[in-house]
Amino acid sequence: MVSRALMPSEFSPLNSDRFHAEGTLLSLGAVQVARFAYSPLRSRRTTQLIREGDPEQYQLGLLLKGTAWFAQNGCEAGLRPREMALWDTSRPYESGSGLDGRNVEVLILQIPKAVMPLPSQQVDRLLARRITGTRGMEAVLSDFLLSLTANAPDTRPACLDALGHMAVELVAGSLAQQLGVQRETPAEVRAHGLLRRINGFIDQNLGEPDLTPRLIARRHHISLRTLYTLFEGQPEGVAESIRRRRLEQCCADLSSSKLRDRPVRAIAASWGFTNAAAFSRMFRVAYGTSPSDYRHHALRSQKERRPGAVRRGEVPAVFPGSQA
Repeated sequence: MVSRALMPSEFSPLNSDRFHAEGTLLSLGAVQVARFAYSPLRSRRTTQLIREGDPEQYQLGLLLKGTAWFAQNGCEAGLRPREMALWDTSRPYESGSGLDGRNVEVLILQIPKAVMPLPSQQVDRLLARRITGTRGMEAVLSDFLLSLTANAPDTRPACLDALGHMAVELVAGSLAQQLGVQRETPAEVRAHGLLRRINGFIDQNLGEPDLTPRLIARRHHISLRTLYTLFEGQPEGVAESIRRRRLEQCCADLSSSKLRDRPVRAIAASWGFTNAAAFSRMFRVAYGTSPSDYRHHALRSQKERRPGAVRRGEVPAVFPGSQA
């Protein structure tokens, strides 16, 4: 299950007959946060397993109950509740959780390396080192992560990306404080941060018909030329990015059985497409079919699809470096 869900890892429960695990996963745009409770176990990730699959993430584990240790990059961190450790999915690791016989509960924040504001040379210095989450910036971070798992599921989908950006900024600030580095960032890192904020703004305002490059530039106090320059290194331009995201949201709504009675034009309008004919043309160009046909096939596939089941004896994703 771990290999299918995230990355190949080896898990060895201390008591296979009585092993139990459960967890939840919340997507915050590029960032994900998961919370797991499970029986004692050992785990490891080898070079061979890394070659089989790597999400290229930094992952931060906040221990909530029990005990755990984690070893990577020549360091080892022993954790107790409200303590954290950071690891790199591209490096081998070994870990043990609940080796005192008690069950473990952990919260894991998964951050793609591409969105981490700090240089990798700085982040790597903190791999597998204990970070206390009971005071200062670290306490703010741990409280924020706990609040995420408790309240974000009830948050509007358009706001989840913004929460993900906040989580990344808090992690970066906490790590920078641990390292004692200057808060001033190089120009390219500042540009990266601005691009993340702009992407978050776009996601939060996709339903606004007047969401244009000019509006985005004005709201972020930059020129249109600067905005276009920021997107030059991206797979698509700013206008193309807005259009693609809107179409993806329309696809999600058209595929929802809860919205089967909502007219296609109403769904399009809710995501900023005010011209129904233009929307249909763009949708057909992007997906090779009309919105109505897409909805018909999506809903029919859902009706025919049998729900999946977890096979007996499978070990779900658990700390460290995994998701369910």
